[in-house]
Amino acid sequence: MRLAAALACGLVMALGQPPWNLWPLAFAGLAGALLLCRDAPRGRGFWTGWAVGLGYFGLSLGWIVEPFQVDAAVTGWMAPFALIGMAAGMALFWGLPAWLASRSRDGRRMLALVALWGAAEVLRAFAFTGFPWGLVGYLWAPTAAVQWASVTGPYGLTLATLAAAGAMASTLRPGARGRVVKGIAAGLGLAVLIGGGWALTPPLQDLSDRPVVRLVQPNAPQHEKWDQAMIPTFFRRQVEFTGATPQSHVNERPALVVWPETALPMLLDNAGEALAIATEAAAPGNLAVGVQRLEGRAYYNSMALVAPGPEVRQVYDKHHLVPFGEYMPFPELFLRINISGLAARAAGGYAAGPGPELVDFGPRVGMGLPLICYEAVFPRDTRAEERPDFLLQITNDAWFGRFSGPYQHLMQARMRAIEQGLPLLRAANTGVSAVIDGAGRVLKALPLGQAGYLDTALPEPLRPTIYARTGDLPVFAALFLLVLMAFVPSRRECD
Repeated sequence: MRLAAALACGLVMALGQPPWNLWPLAFAGLAGALLLCRDAPRGRGFWTGWAVGLGYFGLSLGWIVEPFQVDAAVTGWMAPFALIGMAAGMALFWGLPAWLASRSRDGRRMLALVALWGAAEVLRAFAFTGFPWGLVGYLWAPTAAVQWASVTGPYGLTLATLAAAGAMASTLRPGARGRVVKGIAAGLGLAVLIGGGWALTPPLQDLSDRPVVRLVQPNAPQHEKWDQAMIPTFFRRQVEFTGATPQSHVNERPALVVWPETALPMLLDNAGEALAIATEAAAPGNLAVGVQRLEGRAYYNSMALVAPGPEVRQVYDKHHLVPFGEYMPFPELFLRINISGLAARAAGGYAAGPGPELVDFGPRVGMGLPLICYEAVFPRDTRAEERPDFLLQITNDAWFGRFSGPYQHLMQARMRAIEQGLPLLRAANTGVSAVIDGAGRVLKALPLGQAGYLDTALPEPLRPTIYARTGDLPVFAALFLLVLMAFVPSRRECD
């Protein structure tokens, strides 16, 4: 029964993620999960935490099956194994803190569980290149409390969420000492999270004098995107959107036009004619376009900034690649059984670029930091040597289906904007293309599954946030101290 209840708590927690956004239920599920893990017998701690994770990741990562359905005849059989394997693997990160906490002193077990679970969320963001998708703290994304990410970052918000839920869980234990005090602490914690979030929310900006940017959304389904019969149709669609009359709310041509990830159907070196057509339509503005390129024997998933002419002014190469999607660990082994990177055009996958790199998009638009698809999931990938004026994400979310994946990806892009206090422009093949201000507000968007273009004023960057200045070190230090408090006996206990 304990494992079934833990699985149910994980499922309820997942309802805090898009497209459901049922954050009160998710918070209650988290409190229940913490209570079950806290009271688990020593031999059951790991499996209780693992069952919570299995329910959470099994539901929230349901979109994992979508890439395998693009060519279902070849890869469809892998879909259920991918989801079960991914959920079971991610759940290990939640089983570990529950197991360790079960070995702490009874009076400090909830503290140990909160600290270790927070540390486990950090660990899964970094281990094996990292996968911080759906952090616990993201349940606040629909609320004002999400603004705390500008102060604490995503891991600090996750730790605060665990602490508030832990305090609430402690009030539910029959016979527990200090239930009233803990209940008051939980209530105050929630009040600070939500009320403080309102206080941290900056006012909307006046964008009347800001440069205009156009986001192009061709809506090319993944199973048709590389079909030779359909490639000309999608290219013409993007050119038509690029050269279209400015939308009624703007009175000038865009200073920058953005096409999504892998928008060009050929390698960059072979794209001269296509770029000439596209940049003529974009003139006098520049064109930022997702394209693949070959250098030596290495293929890159890239974004090129192209001026009318065409003149390729700068190229950014994606550096944070998707394991098994854009590159294959041990490629020779997997190629023998006819498994290659799903998203990569080359059988061995893409090569990684050097890292975050600013691109000069012109005097009016300013310096931007490109993020290609999955890179927007990683808080550390939004940091460069110099602070940009904005973030630019190009992505092909056709891989994520049309239910949960694209909306979760958009939510995490919002988090990156809040953390850094920077506007984020998002051009997505099938949607959701959007302009997001430095407070994470979606100012304008094109719906999922709709072809079109969006003319938008580029918001101004906010002042550097506390998190932008301090990074994750304060939270890492806090986690370390909390773990020490949970496990190191006091002098009185030693006596």
